[in-house]
Amino acid sequence: MKIKYILLIVVLFLLTGCQNIKDESIDDIIAMIDTPINKYNTYNTGFKYYLPAKMAVKKESLYNATLSSSKYDYYLYADVISYNNKTPLDYKVNKDAYYSSLISDGSKQGYIEINLKENSQYLIEIMFNYAKIEVMVDYDDINLALDNAVSILRSITYNDVVIASLVSDDVLNFDDEIYDIFGKANNDSNYIQVSTEDTSQMEDGYKDPDLIN
Repeated sequence: MKIKYILLIVVLFLLTGCQNIKDESIDDIIAMIDTPINKYNTYNTGFKYYLPAKMAVKKESLYNATLSSSKYDYYLYADVISYNNKTPLDYKVNKDAYYSSLISDGSKQGYIEINLKENSQYLIEIMFNYAKIEVMVDYDDINLALDNAVSILRSITYNDVVIASLVSDDVLNFDDEIYDIFGKANNDSNYIQVSTEDTSQMEDGYKDPDLIN
């Protein structure tokens, strides 16, 4: 009986949390990016970040990753070259977008742009601290997807020593595909198109992000 009572409390807590996110405004969710997350459970070459619960790494390469939730794939791209060169942001608010805004916490810059695309879904493009996330979602899931993206982007921390070594050794090769995440948002979303061309299945289920060292 006690176990059933505890499970009921947990379910109610989770449902309340999801409902609260849906009731938040986009501005309020984006404002959370000012508060860094000083914990990490996912590591890539030259940077690390926190992956929210119920998300997993589906595929990754030297500077990008496909992250999966129960419904959507999120495409993460970290531009370590621009980070190393301290490339300035050049983005103008798109008045024709469903939502478009600059993001700043004083030392780190970025932008968010949301556009209605095919199949009545919305393409979210959010860039902050030299990293960008793209995800295509249904209207009802915009806030939840933004909450996940903000949690990831505000946690990203770069390893200057590793990045400097990669750059000096010319290890990073961007000849295959270059994504300009610091200029105008790409409404055609080259990254999301290229990433979704891969039809391979996930490897033996999700990785548990809390067990990644």
